[in-house]
Amino acid sequence: MDTDELNAWFVDKVLPSEAVLESYLRRNWRDWDEVPDLRQEVYARVYTSCLRHRPESAQAFVLTTARNLLIDRARRAKIVSIEAYADMDTLAPIPDELSPERHLAARSELKLLQIALNLLPARCREVIELRKIEGLSQREVATRMGITEDTVERQVSKGVRALALALQATGVRSSAAPQQRSKGGRNNEEQRVE
Repeated sequence: MDTDELNAWFVDKVLPSEAVLESYLRRNWRDWDEVPDLRQEVYARVYTSCLRHRPESAQAFVLTTARNLLIDRARRAKIVSIEAYADMDTLAPIPDELSPERHLAARSELKLLQIALNLLPARCREVIELRKIEGLSQREVATRMGITEDTVERQVSKGVRALALALQATGVRSSAAPQQRSKGGRNNEEQRVE
């Protein structure tokens, strides 16, 4: 790409992103007096980089360049405040490790679920296993068992409710446990599962 073509591309594609760039820099840099200098540094880096290769999305490239510039500046500073990194997504999230306690609790909950599943009526248990464990569609379950899709839907509802109530009774918190009021004024978990 020759210089005239690059200059035209820069004016056409990069400079319209100035407001977005300025906003990004003000949001992520603690010293607003440095923002004009940072903006010029971003433009210089973008222009130099585009001498070799023009990016697909100019605005994304400008913002990525700005982010990298802020990270470089923060690294060079002798004292780095935590605010410098606040919105830069540079701090990797702490992985959610499976501690021995969580592993044991999960196994206990799984055993309780298996016991509750075994207490369901045979047809209801089979529908739940096919639909929720094996991941078959409602239609596939109905075809395999020779029942209607409405029956599958009712059995899934009945089974999930019974499982949620059984787990709730043992103290396991389930997001599937019904908490709404029914027409009779009682909580759904107080109603008898037929």
